[in-house]
Amino acid sequence: MSENKLNLLADFPAVSAKAWKDKIIADLKGADFDKKLVWRTPEGFNVQPFYRTEDLKGLKTTVSAPGQFPYVRGTRTNNEWAIRQNICACKNARKANAKAIEVLNKGITSLGFCLNKEKLTYHFIKTLLNGVNAEAVAINFSICACAAPKLANILVRYYGRMGYNTKNLIGSINVDPIKNMLLKGKALTREQVATKIAETVKAAKALVNYRVVGVNSVVLNNSGAYAAQELAYALAWGAEYMTMLTEAGVANYKAANAIRFNMGIGGNYFMEIAKFRAGRMLWAKIVEAYKAPIFTTALRNAAKMNVSAETSRFNMTIFDAYVNLLRTQTETMSAAIAGVDEITVTPFDATYEQPTDFSERIARNQQLLLKEEAHFDKVVDPAAGSYYLENLTASIAAEAWKQFLAIQEQGGMYDMVINGKVQEHMQANLNTRLADVAKRKEVLLGSNQFPNFTEKAGKKIKLEGKTCGCKGSCEPQIATLPIARAAEQFEQLRLETEGAKKQPVAFMLTIGNLAMRIARAQFSCNFLACAGYKVIDNNGFATVAEGIKAARKAKADIIVLCSSDDEYATLAPQAWKKLQNAKETFIVAGAPACMADLQALGIQNFINVRSNVLETLKSLNQQLLKK
Repeated sequence: MSENKLNLLADFPAVSAKAWKDKIIADLKGADFDKKLVWRTPEGFNVQPFYRTEDLKGLKTTVSAPGQFPYVRGTRTNNEWAIRQNICACKNARKANAKAIEVLNKGITSLGFCLNKEKLTYHFIKTLLNGVNAEAVAINFSICACAAPKLANILVRYYGRMGYNTKNLIGSINVDPIKNMLLKGKALTREQVATKIAETVKAAKALVNYRVVGVNSVVLNNSGAYAAQELAYALAWGAEYMTMLTEAGVANYKAANAIRFNMGIGGNYFMEIAKFRAGRMLWAKIVEAYKAPIFTTALRNAAKMNVSAETSRFNMTIFDAYVNLLRTQTETMSAAIAGVDEITVTPFDATYEQPTDFSERIARNQQLLLKEEAHFDKVVDPAAGSYYLENLTASIAAEAWKQFLAIQEQGGMYDMVINGKVQEHMQANLNTRLADVAKRKEVLLGSNQFPNFTEKAGKKIKLEGKTCGCKGSCEPQIATLPIARAAEQFEQLRLETEGAKKQPVAFMLTIGNLAMRIARAQFSCNFLACAGYKVIDNNGFATVAEGIKAARKAKADIIVLCSSDDEYATLAPQAWKKLQNAKETFIVAGAPACMADLQALGIQNFINVRSNVLETLKSLNQQLLKK
């Protein structure tokens, strides 16, 4: 009896997936199911509107436990990720050390130091790490590949003198010549790349738990790569380094243990969870391919993908920057749920200034909240068994694997970089994403949708090409990777407006049907405020003449007619008669059935949900900012 009371499903008959779909199709009343409800993802595969338990049958993602090969459910039996903060140590070791000690007392468990090869000495490292217990915190370094072996030797010497057991030390040296090629356009030979990473691995052999070869696919993420794209290139990147290291005489398991994946976290919450889960599974399979003559226990353990995840800069904004906190928080949640090894949260103000103590504190606390209050670290792979996420993991794994094979067919990651194919692919992808942002197919709150009407950002921008690390002075020898943020073009519009002598004024001439005029006025206000215009909404006017009079009293540069489609046939010609030779720009809000007739009269400006917001605002800026 008690069991029946607890089993709420016992009183309901089983319903098949077909029955569910038939019911949905009936409710669609003739609309196409696939076109209406099936989502074609930018990654290149379809997502169904619902999933059921039978959709788990045959999936390889559900057959292993956490810590078991192929590690789709995690490489550990816990979810203790490291909270990382990066510190620039390019100039002053003492100041960097003081900062490190400070943040270690505020919850940081992984330090990232950016070093300058010109400053690298034993004394510099000793000063930098003074008071830092290297066995209690992960210590990571970024430095030019040419200086990485020297750094490894210094670290081995320093840790030895300090009496550390090197087996207890965890950290990394981020040596990644391919990243350097992508960002700086330096053309290295395959032999040069292989030599740089092999020399570092051999120099750091005493640091058995240090990852000294980086796969920095985060740069692709910051270029607008979708999840499957980033994963495919990351896998090809890692496979390239595995091959180079093993050919250089490094044992297969040592080669795999040397590699760390530094990946970005995009804004698609569930897709990113699936990306990291799929990545672990696919990387394990790639490492397994190096098993000859046998798949040893050492190699099986080395097949655990080590992932340092960093929130994306691609979707961060200058305007309404506090919204960046919402973006980075959901991104961090994705990575934490997915079971990555370490997370770096980009401070919300990083787009326009060197992060402040306040923004860095908030970035740390974003992770601490997930651990200490939300207890995300207490559950291993909470996505396990989710009909949707298991299928999403399988789909993204299949798509990434398809792209990975295509990369291998073209010679692998190195060949595609040296030939400019990766850069070309990412530029095309970036153009597509920026076009989607321009049309609001991809929404960035505060930039292309629902902007803060009164915000001025020009004075707060303090970044002027500041960098941390080695500077490349030579001209690029190969194409470089396009790096951009999705909001940049809209931000440029607003900055142009801020710099103009007069801020354009857009006046809503609201008239007629109450519901339609309110809706269209709200739409138009948000549309035009994306360029930084002052918008004036109104409750409504009795006549067109009354509205125009009020607009001129307000010194409006733009008059937007907001009414219903039916009423536009009468009201728009009335307004146009009074405005066609006037200085004000006249716009009709909507795409009425009578649009062709209105265009025949000379009315050319319409804004609606199908408008290219960016191009429309660019055109208006060209007209208005010259006045």
